[in-house]
This record gives sequence, C-alpha cells and structure tokens, in this order.
Amino acid sequence: MLDIPEISLVEYGVSLQNGFLPEVLPVRKLEDPYYLPWEDIVQDLPACIQAGTIRQAVDDLPVLSTENLQNELEWRRAYVVLAYLTHAYVWGGEKPKERLPPCIARPFVEISNHLELPPCATYAALNLWNFAVSSEDTDITGPDNLSVVTSFTGTKDEEWFFVLSVAIEARGAQLIELMLDGIHGASIDDEQRVIARLEQLSFGLGELGELLERMYEKCAPSVFYHQLRPFLAGSKNMASAGLPNGVFYDLGDGQGEWHQYSGGSNAQSSLIQAFDIFLGVEHSATGETKSNGKSQTQVRSGYIQHMRNYMPGPHRRFLEMMARVSNVRPYAMSRKAGSALRDAYNMAAMALGGFRDKHVRMVTRYIIMAARTPPPNQTSSQTNLATTTSTLMDKSHETISGGIRGTGGTDLIPFLKQTRDTTKAAAQYVD
Repeated sequence: MLDIPEISLVEYGVSLQNGFLPEVLPVRKLEDPYYLPWEDIVQDLPACIQAGTIRQAVDDLPVLSTENLQNELEWRRAYVVLAYLTHAYVWGGEKPKERLPPCIARPFVEISNHLELPPCATYAALNLWNFAVSSEDTDITGPDNLSVVTSFTGTKDEEWFFVLSVAIEARGAQLIELMLDGIHGASIDDEQRVIARLEQLSFGLGELGELLERMYEKCAPSVFYHQLRPFLAGSKNMASAGLPNGVFYDLGDGQGEWHQYSGGSNAQSSLIQAFDIFLGVEHSATGETKSNGKSQTQVRSGYIQHMRNYMPGPHRRFLEMMARVSNVRPYAMSRKAGSALRDAYNMAAMALGGFRDKHVRMVTRYIIMAARTPPPNQTSSQTNLATTTSTLMDKSHETISGGIRGTGGTDLIPFLKQTRDTTKAAAQYVD
C-alpha cells in the first residue's frame, strides 16, 4: 500500500481495484416490473432501430416515476437505459428529432440530477456503467472478458469499441494510486519516490497505448463510422447534422426547454484527464500551450475543462482535488535539465503524448478515411453525423481535416492534434 495520507478515494467514487469503474459490477436490468416498459424496448433496441419502429415505441411509453429506484446501481442502470433511448430516438430515423417526449425527458432529467450528470449519452452511460462479465472474479483489464449490456447496433464491433475503453479504465486504475503517491512524494521532497512514480507512469501509459491499438482487432472502421457513430452524437454544434437548436426536452404540462449537449467522448474519461492534471498539462480552448509559469490551480477554460461537467459528480470532484494538490511539474522543473527527475518527467509527458498520437491515428482511420467509404445498410437520404461528414469529404478533392465534427461537437482533428501537441510541449529539455 502506498503512502497517500488524508485522501479518501471512497468519497470520490474511486476504487483502488477498478479506478473510475464501479467497485460493484453494473446491474444488467431493472428488476422491478414497473420499469419493464423501458427495459423491454432497450433489450430489443438494435431491432427497433433497424425496423424504424424506435420512435413509435418510445412515444407509446408511459411517464414513469423514479420513486421505485432503490439504490445507486439502479439509478445508474436507469440512466444508461434512458441515455440509449434518448439517442436512439433523436438519431434513429431519416432526420433527427428535435423534441424528446415527456416519457423520456422527465425521468431522465430527474435521474441525471440525482447522478450529477447531464441527460445525454455520456462516457459514464456508454462505458463505465454498461459492461458485464461472465463471473465476478473475471479480469476486467482484458477486453476479451467483457461484454456490453445495452447496444445501439447489436454488432460485435460496437461491443469491442466500448469494452476496450472499459479495459483501459481498469488497467489504468493502478496508475491513480501511483500519481497520488507521486504528488505526496513531491510535497515531502522525496525525489527518488517521484522519479519512481513518473517512470512507472511512463510504463503504464505505454501499456494503455498497446491496449488502445487493439481496437483494430474487432472493430471495423466502416461499421463504427456509419452504424455506431451517428448515435454517439450529441445536440451541440450539430446544425449541419440537422439539429440547429439542439433538442427540446419536453417535460409535459407546458414545461421544458431547449438543450445542447455534447455527445459521448473519451475526453469525458476522468482517468485520461487525471494524467493531464498530474503532469501539469493545461489545455486551452484553441489548443495553445499556456505559460509554463502558470499554476495548476488557476482557472482553465476550453473543451477539456467543459467535459468535466459530463462526469459523475464524485469523479469531477476528484479531479478538482487533484488539481488543487498537483505539484509534480513545478517540482520537476525546479531541477536542472538533464537531471534524473527532469528526465523522468519529460519521459512521462512524452509517453502521454505518444498515447494521444495513437488516438489521432485511430481517429484518422475510423473517421477521416471511413468517411469516404459507402454506408453498408443505410440510405443516402438520412441526415446524421456520418452522412454530413461524408458529404463534406465528397465535396473536397483534397484530404481535409477542419470542419469535421466529433461526437462531442468539436472541430475534431485540429482539437486532437492541439491536445497532443500541448501534452508533448509540457516536456522541457533545456533550461
């Protein structure tokens, strides 16, 4: 056990074993018969979407109360179910739907408020709370051992896409404790401890990168791009995809309001953001590197910071706590260039940059290149994130990267490259 004084991980919903994944496995179904109308649709969701009946099925739902949800596991399951139904309803037709009916909107808003999350398909809904194993003693760091509970497409490609992120979260859990111990080491001026933790982090990030590259094994770019990705889109910056105003959450009785939410994004992973905070990497809205003299406690802006609003409340507060105590970068920079500590820090920063390199290459293959492939099973008359991106690519005779929206609403490739470059720029090799 590492020496991490005065930090209670339980308070932040963080597990030494599973990291930001729940310590108790997600429930696969709301057992109360009261919630069968939700579960019946979501268990058959791929078929409903394929048959074009999803919207009618949702419109026929009663407005159910949240009063029968008994514990956090059930609240989370309800959140997952309604997140999938919401995105299937909005994106599961020829054109996107701008209005979410009360049968979904009202309970979804209540459940989201309880869990301190927005009512949309977040990383928590898609990954953290949506996986299953064959037995409780299964190694969840291996994606082959995992399955998804709820799916848009029912494809193995979609399942692999999500369980790989779950495995990365599980594998990265051990690095959370290492980072906290590195912070403690810097606070007591234990240089050797900080060097050791930085070296361990570099090795761990290399392992995560190798795991990330397993995406190519079982997730075909064309399936991801044309069949899954449209359902991951949010309602923010989606005018070109058919949602100029976002989505109106109709609460009934004349109540409701328009919302624009980002879609599911790996930027909502608390683990990935924890690496940035530990290394003192700050991302601005434009991807420009901030002054190296600025402290981690200063207010940060931009997409990365905004994505914390899409994390479960306890996880968000964990990152805020880390940002307050993070001290490794200034501690490392207080040593001369070429010192063991500076070298260990630079190596860790470049390792995180290398992880992001792999991500950029993957996005290029799964989105930029896949946009030029024909859709396998959908009509060209559909309007969604896939068709609008492909149209943009078709109109260009050159390779383009700007103007392509990510599911979170960003200008995708420039954002990812800026984030990677900012990460690598944290390393300093000269005084």
